[in-house]
Amino acid sequence: MSRIRIGVFGLGPIGIAVAKLAVTRANLEIVGAVDLDPSMVGQDLGATLGLDTPLGVLIDANASAMLQRTRPDVVILCTQSSLNAIGSQLSMIIEHGARVVSTCEELSFPWRSDSPNVERLNTLAIEKKVAVLGTGVNPGYAMDTIPLLLSAAAQQVQHVSVQRVQDAGIRRLPLMRKVGVGISVEEFESRRSSIGHIGLPESLAMVAAGLGWKLDKVDRVLEPVVADAPGQFGELSVKAGDVVGVHENMKGFADGVERIVLDLRMYAGAPDPHDETTIKGNPDLHMRIDGLHGDVCTAAVAVNSVRAIMRANPGLLTMRDIPLVSADLNELDC
Repeated sequence: MSRIRIGVFGLGPIGIAVAKLAVTRANLEIVGAVDLDPSMVGQDLGATLGLDTPLGVLIDANASAMLQRTRPDVVILCTQSSLNAIGSQLSMIIEHGARVVSTCEELSFPWRSDSPNVERLNTLAIEKKVAVLGTGVNPGYAMDTIPLLLSAAAQQVQHVSVQRVQDAGIRRLPLMRKVGVGISVEEFESRRSSIGHIGLPESLAMVAAGLGWKLDKVDRVLEPVVADAPGQFGELSVKAGDVVGVHENMKGFADGVERIVLDLRMYAGAPDPHDETTIKGNPDLHMRIDGLHGDVCTAAVAVNSVRAIMRANPGLLTMRDIPLVSADLNELDC
């Protein structure tokens, strides 16, 4: 049976996790890898992943050369969170005729963005007949896809509420820094515009679009969560009174009525991590999920989306536009 040829673009913590998972899948073959870190370039990917045997895939610094040489069916892009920041990378991949699964948060619902990249990339992807998907565990799954899937059992929906609680202290270092673990409240306030989770607006927009609600107002509250005792979280030391993460709440209103509430609590030491969705309608529905670890599950969602993206229509897509994604553990002919 044919194997899907994979390129991994970006070998930070998430890219490494994606590659480690992809090599365990019988129906996937990693044919290329790209990263700019000089300590990685030229190394066999197997060594970088800590495998006992080499993979025969050398890490390249030149993405275009890798794409030209290896001709992957799908590139899993794990570089940055901003749609503008990855615009040139996406263009390059699409021009080479490869489909894209990316962990870029803003790509999870690109139509929310006013970036000129959106229409240009969509037109290019359609022209080249490739699908482009932004996904992960959040955004891409926990606070958008899951609520929409749950709503399929409702005859009417009046209100959707989603709460996600994550212990940032067991997450990767870049994520802890992104939510402000270990900084002072004063520094948090001075850096407020660059601190916090990226992707909650995209999740809100995706849920609204999926349910047919046109939002006329969005309220957002972002507050620091402060430590009441000193602690050590990976490389980061925290004093009592320091920031340990964020509490972010977004509400979406349609015709002046509150329709969606997304509540994210991501801080080091957060008790009882869970994901909980409540739908008010006919009937009322409620679902709680334990165990959606952000880094582990983001790699899983990205890799598990590969087979679906092979069957998807061309263009910029969201998780609600592609065939159902599930764990793909066997060698399957796509």
